Amino acid sequence: MLSTTPTAASTSALALALRDHFSGVILPMWRGPGFNAALKLPFEALDVNHRPVPPQRYRAMACARQLFVSSQAGDAAHAHVLFHSLTRTFRDIHRGGWFYSVDAQGVPLDTTKDLYTHAFVVFACAEYARRCGSHDALEIVYGTSELIQAKFAADDDLLNAALTADFAKVTGLPAQNPLMHLTEAWLVARDATHDHAFDATLLRLAGAVSRHFVHPKSGCIAEFPVGTQGNRLEPGHQFEWFWLVNQAGPLFEGTGLAETVSRAFSFAQRHGVNERTGGVCASLDEERRIQDATQRIWAQTEYLRALAIHEEPTVRATLPRQMELFKQRFLRPQGWVECMTATGETARADMPSTTPYHLATAFNALPV
Repeated sequence: MLSTTPTAASTSALALALRDHFSGVILPMWRGPGFNAALKLPFEALDVNHRPVPPQRYRAMACARQLFVSSQAGDAAHAHVLFHSLTRTFRDIHRGGWFYSVDAQGVPLDTTKDLYTHAFVVFACAEYARRCGSHDALEIVYGTSELIQAKFAADDDLLNAALTADFAKVTGLPAQNPLMHLTEAWLVARDATHDHAFDATLLRLAGAVSRHFVHPKSGCIAEFPVGTQGNRLEPGHQFEWFWLVNQAGPLFEGTGLAETVSRAFSFAQRHGVNERTGGVCASLDEERRIQDATQRIWAQTEYLRALAIHEEPTVRATLPRQMELFKQRFLRPQGWVECMTATGETARADMPSTTPYHLATAFNALPV
């Protein structure tokens, strides 16, 4: 661990330390040992010694997240390579849309048409277009967004989670996570294009989420439509929705989401965050009992990001302590801890290529 005891360091100094670790340790991992120079794709994961975990697949979503990170970091050269790898490797030129994954040789493996994947293609290409001025990326933002609305459409403005390769059969019903990341993607696309057509699209999606996913007892946005047997509530997603709805400003007025996410934040903080360690658990059941006590790093970053923009001074005042606890518990001199048990043991030792996206978005939201 980087230190052992929480300090009273200022928020800005802590934020600087986190950003320095990201730029000095994490970014170089994925420019060097984490990048397969032959296939021009990021490996799925590195071990603690920065050796690639033997690849079984490469996912479009992972490539897209790395494209976002490189674009946001101002590494235009690497972003350019990743953009062309994304379009060359994962685009289904015959049936449209994007493959979920390719195998270790770069041959299509899982050809499912996955909404989560398509959302990240829009998200990454919008950021790449905004940072690097790519007209080709903007075409993908518009084309993929139109395809999503045409092919994934379900009842009452919802969208299905997955379809067969030819879009003919639904294999995954509407679920919270892809809808959340599509909201994220279209917010970035709206900023990148200044096209108000995304306003109406986002408003319909927000309304559908509000009608179908808001858990009445807790105010949380559930993982599956309310009434689904075995539904669960993920604290990390409540913090993520809190950030997204606040980023949307007045756009979602009338949908009820602003009130929902404020209530959900309080519920998730009260029942999903360990008061002593600051660790955010993976999930709660519908009766607010901890269902999965695993502490995944992405949920911790979403908590940091939500705290950074919370309007209540007493809530925001907890940010420095939370940043220090995060640094101690989840960052290592040569990387990070991906998953931890509630008692502090490492539950997953390797470091996935998808995680820098969570770190980048959180650290960039922290006060300077």
